[in-house]
Amino acid sequence: MKIADLQLTQLKAYLLRDGLTFRTGPFSFRLRSSASNLPPLLHQLYANYLLADEMFADFHVKLSRYNSWWYFCQSRWLLETDISTPYVFSFAQSTILPFLEWGTNWCVATQAHQYLMLHAGMLEKNGNTLLLPANPGSGKSTLCAALCHRSWRLLTDEIALVRPIDLALVSFPRLIPLKNQAIAVFRSFAPDAVLGPEYPKTHKGTVCHVRPPTDSIDRSDEIGRARWIVFPKFKAGALMALKPLDKTQAFIQLTGHSFNYELIGLRGFQAMTGLIDACDCYTFEYGGDLEQAVAQLNALAEGLI
Repeated sequence: MKIADLQLTQLKAYLLRDGLTFRTGPFSFRLRSSASNLPPLLHQLYANYLLADEMFADFHVKLSRYNSWWYFCQSRWLLETDISTPYVFSFAQSTILPFLEWGTNWCVATQAHQYLMLHAGMLEKNGNTLLLPANPGSGKSTLCAALCHRSWRLLTDEIALVRPIDLALVSFPRLIPLKNQAIAVFRSFAPDAVLGPEYPKTHKGTVCHVRPPTDSIDRSDEIGRARWIVFPKFKAGALMALKPLDKTQAFIQLTGHSFNYELIGLRGFQAMTGLIDACDCYTFEYGGDLEQAVAQLNALAEGLI
């Protein structure tokens, strides 16, 4: 059963009582909240995620009103997890979806050390997987959203999970956050895509989330095999340029995009070198033409480059 199969009243009851437990990739999350604006958002944007009936969940997340007179007056809410942290994550109820997305990603990024984790998008086409490691603001999420709405299967746009023992790329499809001018560009590029509300004035500007295509979520138990590593960089007005990258330089850059490369030691080094050895590596600078960017990466996937 998927979240879309629940009525809004059922969804609300789950969130209020024992929690809504759902799967995304290899992880299960149990979510609790009394926020009235959350059930419709989940019903629309989490529609295709499977409900999980496990007794235990990998992560527990609770979104609740801050129990303080001052914060109550300011309508502040808390994001709490079962992970010990010295930080207090508070937010306005009107920004509940960005904080839920950030919180679930944070749980994985700080705990899932059975994987080598990279800040990268991953997409598969014809049995081969493209990795897009990038810093924030490089256009990675926009490219991921565009490619998965042009026949690529989305594995992730944010946290790439690499199984060190065999270099399998494990799917973790989440909502894709677009920012600022990229929102309008993508709406024009994929008018049939499902997008959530726009959230202005976040610390990253205006944010809007794209629901992954149904096929990408339904096939999230299928692993990927790395074939290309492409470091994207959006630059307004730039001429598109896909250039081969020396593997030594690719290794150096890729380690800089890992959440836990040093933490997992030898396993991380072996996985990182294995990825570099298995892949053709490139830099990719592109301007605002998403159709042109997708066509270039399609040509790469089809062996035309």
